[in-house]
Amino acid sequence: MLLTSEPRTTEAALVRAAQAGDRAAFGALYAQFASMIHGILLAHVSYTDAEDLMQDVFIRAMEQLRGLREAGAFGGWLASIARRAAFDHHRRIRLLTDLPDAIAGGERPDGEAFEVLAIIQRLPESYRETLVLRLVEGMTGPEIAERTGLTQSSVRVNLCRGMKLLREQLEEKR
Repeated sequence: MLLTSEPRTTEAALVRAAQAGDRAAFGALYAQFASMIHGILLAHVSYTDAEDLMQDVFIRAMEQLRGLREAGAFGGWLASIARRAAFDHHRRIRLLTDLPDAIAGGERPDGEAFEVLAIIQRLPESYRETLVLRLVEGMTGPEIAERTGLTQSSVRVNLCRGMKLLREQLEEKR
């Protein structure tokens, strides 16, 4: 017996309405998936780039939404657009010169958080997104699974292994 969860049904209805041109429905989808997309982007690019790319992801999604065949697959489809945007961003960015190590300026109060984020961004890709969605965006395991299309057991494994690697990296840093 196949059980359909209520949030998944509502999501599919919003997708179908947005495909028909309902901007309010697309706005509701944005509100529902913005933190997931931000987390996915943050797993791959800097914080400021993630902020900029997030808007690009939703614009692409709005432009390509009519081509989505399965309304229930919206979360996974949107996540793949975000990953592609991050990949394209890295391909476009070319550093012309390196910045000197000592740049005048004060200590950032959130510097430690950015150091941890940099460590997370160096972890294997399968753990990066799940960790950022959990630790930065505050999503629960079931929320991550539902929105990304991963199984709950995959999310648990990714979180467990990712946290272990993160702890090891942080211990080495000490």
